[in-house]
Amino acid sequence: MSEHRASSAAQRSLRLAMPVAAIVAASLLAGCGKSSGQVDPEVTASLIQPVAKVELKVVKIAPGSRTGEQIYKSICSSCHDAGMLGAPKTGDAGAWGSRLSQGFDGLTKSAINGKNAMPPRGGGSDLTDTEVKRAVAFLANKVGAGYTEPPVAQ
Repeated sequence: MSEHRASSAAQRSLRLAMPVAAIVAASLLAGCGKSSGQVDPEVTASLIQPVAKVELKVVKIAPGSRTGEQIYKSICSSCHDAGMLGAPKTGDAGAWGSRLSQGFDGLTKSAINGKNAMPPRGGGSDLTDTEVKRAVAFLANKVGAGYTEPPVAQ
């Protein structure tokens, strides 16, 4: 019986404490939107600045000035690294053997005109013929072709 009385007393004190806690919380929240005097709008603006900014810069490279490696990394690697759509994988001498037998000019012609699933110029419509030659030389040299990449004019 004494346990029941202790439990009832605890419940009564809890019933009294809950409204008091609610009143205290309401009074604290009531003062939340009020300003405490004059606030400088510039200070406010500086305090709510974003934590970070992202700025994107578009870097335009003049057509004709890209190296074979730059072209390969930006255009050719998406298919030739994985061997997608039947593209010979970079560095796979077996896959490149029959293609290398066409010679540098034959490979370049295929790359410029497109071959099978590869679009003309490998999809890089802004590539010059010289840039395609550079990319072909770079890619073929990965399997030991020994082609000379046309130089980039400075």
